Amino acid sequence: MSASASDDGLQDFLRPGLLANDIPALFPLRKARELLRAFSTLFHGGEDVVMVRLLILRTIGERGAAPDWSPQELREHFAYVDATKLDTVLARLRENALLTWDAETQRYRVSPVGRQALSSLSQLLQFQGEGDELAYVTAQIAAGEATGRVGSDDLQHLLSRLNELRDDFDRAVLSGSEHRIHAAAATLKSVWRWVEKGTAIVRLIAQDGELDPATHRVAQQIGRAQSAMLRQASVFQRALNQLDRHRVHLGGSGLSSSDVNQWLRGLDQAALAAIASDVLAARLAPAFVLGDIALDVADFELVEREREVSIVETLPDARAAPEQADAPIASNDYVLAQRWQAQLAALVDDAPLAGLVPSEDFATSAYRLSLLGLLGDPGAHARDGALAELARLPLRLELSGVLEDIDSAGVARISAGRLRRVHPDRSPETAVPSPDLQQPAAPSGARGEDVTDE
Repeated sequence: MSASASDDGLQDFLRPGLLANDIPALFPLRKARELLRAFSTLFHGGEDVVMVRLLILRTIGERGAAPDWSPQELREHFAYVDATKLDTVLARLRENALLTWDAETQRYRVSPVGRQALSSLSQLLQFQGEGDELAYVTAQIAAGEATGRVGSDDLQHLLSRLNELRDDFDRAVLSGSEHRIHAAAATLKSVWRWVEKGTAIVRLIAQDGELDPATHRVAQQIGRAQSAMLRQASVFQRALNQLDRHRVHLGGSGLSSSDVNQWLRGLDQAALAAIASDVLAARLAPAFVLGDIALDVADFELVEREREVSIVETLPDARAAPEQADAPIASNDYVLAQRWQAQLAALVDDAPLAGLVPSEDFATSAYRLSLLGLLGDPGAHARDGALAELARLPLRLELSGVLEDIDSAGVARISAGRLRRVHPDRSPETAVPSPDLQQPAAPSGARGEDVTDE
């Protein structure tokens, strides 16, 4: 398949308007088309046919002393394979450049691309045990460091796997399950050797002065993750010691609750059902769980923990201070004062407070009475505004010392008094009680309340 034809196929997977050349991550894959085509040839189809192809190619490549094979040697060596199937496999490997045919010597040999595929597969098959995925990635990095070709992808794979293991270990400890902690400790033991080897290799890589900054930064992150992994053994031991202090021993039998737990885990479902038959009559009620504490723990796990993860602790970008020509001035509402001033200005004759002050509710009435204290203020002539206009009205407040029952507009009682107009030939005076009047009193006693004027 030509490069242009392959790019046309890739184009079908991209959004309209994008080209394969616009995707930087596709460049190394397109560059390695020949090698990828070799793997595609090996692993295309069902599992059985893939295993037969690998068997034949690996067998041909394992004869290092005599790498060339004649057709007769192949038929004799693979006598256990159907002759027609063998010819089909050889033809496919040859057509896709995994095997080469020398017309001069009339012999087969593994192509350079086939050697690369076999080498990669051979190394992969060496790591099949638990924890060997970390060993394989570490081996790849060690090989790159030895040849001076440290792959950034391999370093990222190692960092990802270390972070995955650390997350699994932390969740095992947080679970408080002895079984999970033991399983996590066994996993750590299986990868311990490779973590130590990886630490030594990454230390050499980090000391390389020619390493690019991005790869060097990943190497440092790997070093920190490996250090945290090496400290995990002490964390497991502390958790196990804590569990051991709470372990319940069953009399003098030498058995503990952990032994019973482990034995029950080894039983299948049928055995567990047989043991529980006629034992549990109803659902267990966890009376030992305190509801408020359980609710607090659930609230933290479901809300607070997620909130801590989502909190952004970075500082916001710097911004210039907003400009404002005028200083902000708080706006005041003088509507009630203006209405009260207009009502007082319209007075022609003297008026009693009991019929003039109460309005709407207790708060409004009290406000109206408090404004009457401004009448006759000598400084009002030099000021502007609704309150100054009210203070300049030709009125005088006269109050007595007795309370008058009115029961109106939320006011139960009000100080007896009146407003008198000041004649032009008399100077305005402030609210001065006559000799038979006492000190002024504010409205008191809202309906439903006994509020006393102080």
